[in-house]
Amino acid sequence: MTAVVEPPVARLAALPGVSTASRVAAQAERARATGRVLRVAPALAGLLPGGGLRRGSTVAVHGATSLLLALLAEATTAGSWAAVVGMPSLGLAAAAEYGVDLDRLALVPRPGAELPQVVAALLDGVDVVAVQAETVQAAAARRLSARARHRGAVLLTSGPWPGADVELSCRVEAWSGLEEGYGHLRERRVRVRAHGRGSAARPRTADLQLPGPAGALAAGAAAAPRPVVRAEATA
Repeated sequence: MTAVVEPPVARLAALPGVSTASRVAAQAERARATGRVLRVAPALAGLLPGGGLRRGSTVAVHGATSLLLALLAEATTAGSWAAVVGMPSLGLAAAAEYGVDLDRLALVPRPGAELPQVVAALLDGVDVVAVQAETVQAAAARRLSARARHRGAVLLTSGPWPGADVELSCRVEAWSGLEEGYGHLRERRVRVRAHGRGSAARPRTADLQLPGPAGALAAGAAAAPRPVVRAEATA
């Protein structure tokens, strides 16, 4: 009898917890189809596990409130409900310019000492809750992330958050519009870096425009149909 030897990849793929690239892609597509991943703009999809905001996850945004608004935009226009807590300087006009559906956005600008309780209550019934991270103690932050996992909501934070599943850092590269020494600021080139835990452990970067020519998020170069997403080498 001739022994049949499985290729190493096949043996690995059969082990519990191991996924091939095709299986990961299929799982991501199923997650989007069943609503377990909330949509984001195509320019951001390559940075996030599953191509969107995974329900039950915590995503920390560093460096730009505009990036947080860009994440809320696609989710709200696709029918999800969102809330922003503890960010009194957030402007509705700016949110609308970045594409957020204001009819699906709730604001709690000054919750005071009740902020953790307010966020917890919103996580019970809202798809995406954004919160100013610096106002939350570490122990309360971990409890809120656990609640988001249990309720299947997405917790977005403006600033560092202990145990975040994904961290998005935004670095401003340059503004355009004043090349002749006068005029109006139009577009801003930024570099967004994503890293985190699990499937987000390998860092990725993308060159984007935030805002782009139309005011919302856009790919990094006007001539490019999609953003440049790079997977960084890890030691």
